[in-house]
Amino acid sequence: MSDMIIPRIDAAALLAGDPASVEAVRVAAGGVGFMTVHNTPISAERVQDVIAAYKAFFELPAAAKSQFDMAQTGSNRGWGAPGSEQVDPDANPDYKQVFDCGLELPVDDPLTQLSCYAPNQWPDAPLGFADMLRTYYAQATTFALDLLCAIAEATGEDGDYFRPLFDRPMALLRGNYYPQRPEWAGENDFGIATHTDYGCLTLLATDGSPGLEVRKRGGGWIPVSAQPGEFVINFGEMLDMWSNGRIKATPHRVIGPDHARISVPLFFNPNHDANVAPIGSGQVIKAQEHLDKRYAETYVHLNKP
Repeated sequence: MSDMIIPRIDAAALLAGDPASVEAVRVAAGGVGFMTVHNTPISAERVQDVIAAYKAFFELPAAAKSQFDMAQTGSNRGWGAPGSEQVDPDANPDYKQVFDCGLELPVDDPLTQLSCYAPNQWPDAPLGFADMLRTYYAQATTFALDLLCAIAEATGEDGDYFRPLFDRPMALLRGNYYPQRPEWAGENDFGIATHTDYGCLTLLATDGSPGLEVRKRGGGWIPVSAQPGEFVINFGEMLDMWSNGRIKATPHRVIGPDHARISVPLFFNPNHDANVAPIGSGQVIKAQEHLDKRYAETYVHLNKP
């Protein structure tokens, strides 16, 4: 059953320890690896405002966006042009556009020298863009940590173990712009090709339109979508490893809709120096090393010889 159904979870009930919600999360986390959550602390209006802000940015001329191009700035902050990412080496580069921002540290903090804490690149237009995303980032990371700890508890881990490892999270907030699937697109062209997320937990807001598909354990695909104010939750390779496989990272993709679509994932990842090796294994795998390796394989500008 867990292969076929993506459960819809009441977030407030889960965070309050409701036994039925906890059990549904346990089954989902160890099975299909996806769920949706509703009744969250983040309003539908907030999500709609954030999506509108991203839409206004993506509609700017390429010349206005290019000064924030990640291929020029060299860090995963700012704008990613179509074709700037290749999540599947057997597919063509993804034809989506993105805009990334992350945790803002004081300018004199030595951690800002690390790529995972690089300064954000804020455009002047649209008006209020930076303030809108900063506010949402704060709300989303707070909710994501509560959710992660509750999911850890549901799967037999100690939620309190995780909480202090996220006080300087390498959390990346992204706006994805998927244009209408181009007429030239072939079988190796995707909005985003089949992949698993790299980090811990992904909190995905969407404009409600379909497009995202989740691979079933036995093969085949399940569509999943959520209205603004509800979120799609899935788990990355880091949490799969960290939890000894009790929480599953599941491949997913966006072939490309017949209309433009915006989604807003928060890739919620721990502090750069957190040890994400399987708990109790005695190994040491630093979170930043795992992410840097995967970014280097994904960003076209980083993997050119």
